[in-house]
Amino acid sequence: MNDIHQSFAKHGLIRPRDERILGGVCAGLGRRFGLGPWTTRLLFVLVLLILPGSQVLVYPILWILMPSEESVDAPVGATAPKPTA
Repeated sequence: MNDIHQSFAKHGLIRPRDERILGGVCAGLGRRFGLGPWTTRLLFVLVLLILPGSQVLVYPILWILMPSEESVDAPVGATAPKPTA
């Protein structure tokens, strides 16, 4: 699964921290293709009207496969520092 997340991150498909409404998928797609998040959401709804049901499958799959911005910022294998007493 890390390979898929790294591949999506390499291509700029990342769910951003800001501008999220549900999972950040539309905001991430919009950022990748140079569109605003609301423009992307509108296009998503329009495609839903043309091809009903397809987004019900696509959105959750992209939500799982697209890495969050927090996970991309953290180095792989990094652990939280241990508190000192």
